[in-house]
Amino acid sequence: MSDGHDGGGDILDDLSALIESRKAELPDGSYTTSLFTHKKGENAVLEKLGEETTELILAAKDDDTEELTHEAADLLYHLLVLLSMKDLDIDAVRSELRERHG
Repeated sequence: MSDGHDGGGDILDDLSALIESRKAELPDGSYTTSLFTHKKGENAVLEKLGEETTELILAAKDDDTEELTHEAADLLYHLLVLLSMKDLDIDAVRSELRERHG
């Protein structure tokens, strides 16, 4: 099993940095920008997290590994957006996991 490193850095760190960049710059046409500027605000991201969680569960119950992987990626992305909205990052989650399992 891979540790998430492909020699070019950690994809979660890269994605977190991209999300932070979108949050700061709010470029037109960016899906991430739309989440930060949605009229529902944080609730839009919370709804997406609920939707992606449901889709992940259904894919797991169907034993569809390709769809499960896709939905897990969607869930992680939206979780990173929520963390950014709350001025947290993946390192805060890593620290919590290390504290629990270190």
